[in-house]
Amino acid sequence: QVQTVESGGGLVQAGGSLRLSCVASGSIFSRKVMAWFRQAPAKQREWVAGIATGGTTTYADSVKGRFTVSKINAKNTMYLQMNSLKPEDTAVYYCNTISPSLPWGQGTQGTVSS
Repeated sequence: QVQTVESGGGLVQAGGSLRLSCVASGSIFSRKVMAWFRQAPAKQREWVAGIATGGTTTYADSVKGRFTVSKINAKNTMYLQMNSLKPEDTAVYYCNTISPSLPWGQGTQGTVSS
C-alpha cells in the first residue's frame, strides 16, 4: 500500500511562510485526487487543500489566497506553499487522498507564533 511522508514544518512568526512536502512511496498523484489536511490541538482533522489529477486546485476558505498546492507526478511529490501565516494555522499537516484512503503518515508540525 502507498505510504506518505510529510516534511517541511517548523516554527515561524505570523506573516511568515513555510513550504511543506509530501512524498509518496508509489505513483499515486497521477491516479488520485490528493489533499492536504491539518489537525490543530484539541480539534478534529480538517481538509485544507486539494489537487486533482489534472492539476485543478481547491482550497478551504480559511486558507484561500494564502496557500498554494502543487505536485510533480514524476517525483511522487506534492507541496503546500503557505504564506501570510497566522497563529490559527498552527497544526500538524498531513497529506492523503481526498477520501482519505491511505494510512496516515506522521505529519509535519507547523507552528506560527504571534
